[in-house]
Amino acid sequence: MSPTPASGPRWAIPFHELALLLAIGLVFGLTGLADGNHTYFTKFNESAIIILRNTSLLGIMALGAAVVIIAGGIDLSSGSMVAFSATTCALVMVLFAEEGDKRLATVGSLGVICGISAGVLAGFLVGTLHTWLVTAIKLPPFVATLATLVGLRSFARAMCEFVTKQEWGNSANQINVNAPFFLWLKQHNVWISTGVFLVLAVFTWIILSRTVLGRHIYALGGNEQAARLSGIRTENIKWFAYCFGAVTASIAGIFAMADGSVAQPVNLARGYELNAIAAAVVGGCSLQGGIGTVTGTVLGTLFLRLVIDAVAKLIKSNADVYEGMIVGIVVALAVTLTQVRQLVRNGGEFFAGTRGIAAIPTLALAAGLLAMMSGANVDSLKGWLYVFGAAVGFAALIALSAIKLIEVKRRRGA
Repeated sequence: MSPTPASGPRWAIPFHELALLLAIGLVFGLTGLADGNHTYFTKFNESAIIILRNTSLLGIMALGAAVVIIAGGIDLSSGSMVAFSATTCALVMVLFAEEGDKRLATVGSLGVICGISAGVLAGFLVGTLHTWLVTAIKLPPFVATLATLVGLRSFARAMCEFVTKQEWGNSANQINVNAPFFLWLKQHNVWISTGVFLVLAVFTWIILSRTVLGRHIYALGGNEQAARLSGIRTENIKWFAYCFGAVTASIAGIFAMADGSVAQPVNLARGYELNAIAAAVVGGCSLQGGIGTVTGTVLGTLFLRLVIDAVAKLIKSNADVYEGMIVGIVVALAVTLTQVRQLVRNGGEFFAGTRGIAAIPTLALAAGLLAMMSGANVDSLKGWLYVFGAAVGFAALIALSAIKLIEVKRRRGA
């Protein structure tokens, strides 16, 4: 599913995607062995359903984030867009709810259809707003979507309290939804969200790799000025990219609302925008634009969700404390490995100059602290955690210093 012709056999898997496949298998196998309950092996079906459910929701968002990134932009608001679309969907259901309902919106098929339509429409309108801010007002994409990151969630909370006050007499900060057939179908059938994710992935792949629009998206991300001079209507391409990103987030929001039968704008999908961007970056999308594939994004999403699930399996208690740190490390390593390949080809240095030397003890200290904290749940290390952390940190210091010495000798020899 590569968007551009690659050298070698057409069936060959790109190196980055092959590495992700191997990493997914490695994480799965090591987690299954290290987990005391061996859940991945003893309860394979249950584990697969949980991973698929979480992967599909994140993957739908990641596809939109990938298109925006490939087009040379960034969308920081997808998590808030999830909350906003879920709230919009639920509020429309409130308007169609049966008389007498208080704090519970019981709706039929018409209410469900109108609610879903309103949620998707909200995504289209927000995507259009982003495009207007970027193209007409000339705000940097980071600033434009940072504004909606903060504003959409607050707006959703205000709408929630206003509508519930008007309809129920008392304002509420969340809406419980009862649409029996729709919610039962979604909550008890993981293949609906997974199927939508796969259909969207195929649709996105067709657009990026088989259409003129896709070539224009890559051209825009690669060099906007050159794309404009070649006759590409760059503002229209940005409109598609930002609308696609917002609509995919709104679809994820509708699924998230259906999963819990509740729209809670305060906490729903908080921080998910960073996970969506991380999945796209781990999948090979360059934040500089013009580079990325749908296959890589799908594999990056699966890898990221598997890592998050592995953290919960291995740490057991308070796994959410470490989740953000683990995701950050994974993203940094994924981007670093890409840069390492470029440095090796170009003959560059990892620890060039004084800044490189200063980075060595910093990285060694971080490695020691991470090793110490990660061993907190290993009974055999009780009482030896400080020694274990110091040993790992010292070993990292020696290894990184050795790399620096090799670089110095190679530079002097050249």
